[in-house]
Amino acid sequence: MNESIDHDGFRPNVGIILSNAEGHLLLAGRAGQRGWQFPQGGIEPDETPTAAMYRELREEIGLVPDDVSVLGATEPWLRYRLPRRYMRHHSESVCIGQKQIWYLLRLLTCDDAVRFDRSSQPEFDRWRWVDYWQPVHEVIYFKKRVYLRALKQLAPILFPDGRIEPPPRIRNRHATKHS
Repeated sequence: MNESIDHDGFRPNVGIILSNAEGHLLLAGRAGQRGWQFPQGGIEPDETPTAAMYRELREEIGLVPDDVSVLGATEPWLRYRLPRRYMRHHSESVCIGQKQIWYLLRLLTCDDAVRFDRSSQPEFDRWRWVDYWQPVHEVIYFKKRVYLRALKQLAPILFPDGRIEPPPRIRNRHATKHS
């Protein structure tokens, strides 16, 4: 895959927030690791964000366009910076983080349609439905704020009656400690 990094050092990316009829969200477990996250992936230079979302949906969780309904997307780009140890310096342009458009989808088919064998190197090996705000507590520390921003922006679409409680305060377990 060819990657494009903008002049500020951010790689364009799409995130997928998949909901079921009850308003729960699909949280996927990283293959061979303990971490949990939403499906996401880079936008290729010749792709639109929506085309990238459908490609990632199929590659990462085995779903096709007929399996889902697009409920909405975040605006504008939501950004997060990578910790220094995760920054890629080996490429022509240094990638300091990602800028993302997050898509909120509803699953229209049965849970059995979620599959991880559509890619030669699956990114995930397990998944589960979770309460709306739970992903903010389980994602790796440097993505917590972007998850919170995306979920806050998209909550009115999934819960138009406002029945979703705001999330409890998010703690960053890896915050800098003062001695």
